[in-house]
Amino acid sequence: MASALSISTAQASIPATAGIGLRSRHYREILATKPSVGWLEVHSENYLGKGGAPLHWLEQLRMEYPISLHGVSLSLGSTDTLDWGYLDRLKALIERVNPGLVSEHLSWNSSGGRFLNDLAPVPYTDATLSHLVSRINAVQAFLGRRILIENPSSYLEFKQSTYCEYEFLNALARHSGCGILLDLNNVYVSSRNHGWNALDYIQGIAGDCVEELHLAGHTLNQINGRSLWIDTHNRPVCDDVWALLKHALALFGPKPVLIEWDSELPQLAVLTAEAEKASALIGGWHE
Repeated sequence: MASALSISTAQASIPATAGIGLRSRHYREILATKPSVGWLEVHSENYLGKGGAPLHWLEQLRMEYPISLHGVSLSLGSTDTLDWGYLDRLKALIERVNPGLVSEHLSWNSSGGRFLNDLAPVPYTDATLSHLVSRINAVQAFLGRRILIENPSSYLEFKQSTYCEYEFLNALARHSGCGILLDLNNVYVSSRNHGWNALDYIQGIAGDCVEELHLAGHTLNQINGRSLWIDTHNRPVCDDVWALLKHALALFGPKPVLIEWDSELPQLAVLTAEAEKASALIGGWHE
């Protein structure tokens, strides 16, 4: 298995406070009102062009707030060849906005050049680990920086898996040198769907590799008489996920925490209120 690569850390930083996901609906209002959120995270794919309105707004907002790039299209778990055209554009964006963090998902969403509009899970096996370590090393070497890998929300488990999810993430970070983006809503959703213990998951993750936490809302559906929790990002963070944040902060100390809200977008004030709640909890763990 490949050893961890030496990655440059000469980059902007993301503060250990709460940020919000930046969406086009809020560009003008954020720039005009400058709400007291600590940082902004964007989906990389929305800014990969050489110009246009999205980049115009992002370049203005990066003068006011630290920026994190969060990707959904790299398809690290796929057996397709890495998309070097995508990586070229991502590297150019990184050089342009100097983000504090760059992240992707522990998933795949392409096969044979066809893309799914979702993030599909991978089996947690030694073969998958070796495959992902090789691809993450290649990505980090090309970008010249460490990336974070996010735990997925999942609705099925593979019988072939020989690791539990947090063990697999720990091994991935250890062998590739990547960091971990721990999505607490995803931990909650997957734990409810599969009968895991969410607190055991958080206690088992390698805390020294966790560089960012995500919070979001989810939806409980009933399908053929079975409860299924779906990671919908369309409502406030629930009380159980806030409790997981308190648990994580007690274990790991202060970390950057993002409020994700991707559909049925609320008014900006709703997002900033969620961020203020998270920042208050983070502040309680600062020494």
